[in-house]
Amino acid sequence: MRLEAFTDGVFAIAATLLVLDLTTHTFGEVSSNGELWTALLGMGEQFFNFALSFVLLCLLWMVHVQQFEHIARADATLIWLNNARLLFVVLVPFATGLTTEYSEYFAGRMAMPVTFFLAILFSWVQWQWAVRRRDVMLPDLTAADAVAYGRGSLSAVLIAAVVVVLSPWIGSAAFLLFLLDGPLTRVLRGKGD
Repeated sequence: MRLEAFTDGVFAIAATLLVLDLTTHTFGEVSSNGELWTALLGMGEQFFNFALSFVLLCLLWMVHVQQFEHIARADATLIWLNNARLLFVVLVPFATGLTTEYSEYFAGRMAMPVTFFLAILFSWVQWQWAVRRRDVMLPDLTAADAVAYGRGSLSAVLIAAVVVVLSPWIGSAAFLLFLLDGPLTRVLRGKGD
C-alpha cells in the first residue's frame, strides 16, 4: 500500500533528522582528551533527548506497522488522519531540539511532550476511524478484536497525556512513564489478549 510506504519514509526521515541536533553542537576550543570527554558529558541532556525521541518514534512506527497489518483499505479520511499524525512526527526533531535547548522555559519543556501526545492521539483516532468502517478497512478482525485493540492503544494516549501534565515539573524524565505502556495495554485490552 502506498500509504504505508509514504509513512515509513516520513518516519525514517524524522528519525534521521534527530541526529542533526547532535552534529550541530560545537565544543569550542578542545586541546585534550579530558576536555573532549568533559564536553561530551556536557551534552548529556542532548543525548538523552535524542535517544528518547528516537525510541518513541520507533514505538510510534511499530504501532503504524501493527495497524497496517490489519488495515486492508484506506479512505480519504484515514489518509488525512495519517497525514495529521505525520505532521507531528516530522515536528519531533524540532520539538526535541527546543526541549533540549530551552528546557528552562515552560514552552521548551512542553514542546516534546505535546508533539508526541498529538502524534499518538492521531494514531489512536486513525484506528478508531478504521474500526468504525471495520467491514471494509479491517475485514480480518472481528468487531470485538478491533475494539480491544483500540482500547489497548488508548494506553499510549493516556500515558502521553500524563507526560504532558508532568513535564513542566520533571521535564523529559516524565517520558519514562511509557515503560508502563505494555502492562497498561494488556489491562485495557482485557483478558482476550
